Amino acid sequence: MATASPAVVAMLEQEAKLVSTSRVFFLLALIIVLIFSYQQSELNFPLLLQRGDNMAEYISSYFPPNFSDWKYYLTETIITISMGLWGTLMAAIAAVPLSILASNNMCPVWIVQPTRRLLDAMRAINELVFALIFVVAVGLGPFAGVLALFVHTAGTLGKLFSEAVEAIDPRPVEGIRATGATHLQEVIFGVIPQVMPLWTSFTLYRFESNVRSASVLGIVGAGGIGVSLYQSFGAFEYQKVCAILIILIVATATIDLISAKVRQWLV
Repeated sequence: MATASPAVVAMLEQEAKLVSTSRVFFLLALIIVLIFSYQQSELNFPLLLQRGDNMAEYISSYFPPNFSDWKYYLTETIITISMGLWGTLMAAIAAVPLSILASNNMCPVWIVQPTRRLLDAMRAINELVFALIFVVAVGLGPFAGVLALFVHTAGTLGKLFSEAVEAIDPRPVEGIRATGATHLQEVIFGVIPQVMPLWTSFTLYRFESNVRSASVLGIVGAGGIGVSLYQSFGAFEYQKVCAILIILIVATATIDLISAKVRQWLV
């Protein structure tokens, strides 16, 4: 069996020391960041335990739930689900070209970097802030909520879709390119078939998330069950709040089950 030369052994030992040193520095940096963020967050877990009795009394005021207006709540929940559905659908459509433009293996850097910064901006701003903007632009109602979900979700899906594109097997694309296909044909026949399962999973998950997000957009007048939720909180009608929350939980669980079936069917 051949043995490594002393120079090679020394080089490997040096690399091992560098890796070990970098890991120590990374661990120390992580500990410092955690301690700093702990102080900035003003975490006080003993305070939570001290006020346990107050929390128990407050939670008990939510029961029994008041379903007297269940028909109205159900109608508003359907509006909320519709907002999540259309916000996600529009975002998924927009995310497809954006993800291609943001992928290093598909486009040059002078296109990739501006597209990624655009996606960063879309993701960085919360849906609630976008809802405030669109309420001013298009008025009160669910349409403002749909637009808010669309912009934020397009940024998120664009990022996730681009990561899936960058992880594809390049050989099918190269084979299609060898036939003289255009760049668009490479994407349609070489890229999309490989990433479609992941894209589907990402989109379904974001739909579930958007239904939850849409449930609070009504606080700023963007429609949905959030309007009733906000009004019930403001009137201290906690039993009605409990009823609304139960309906939202059931709706989310149902969407999760349906999404799982759709995912199994498509993937």
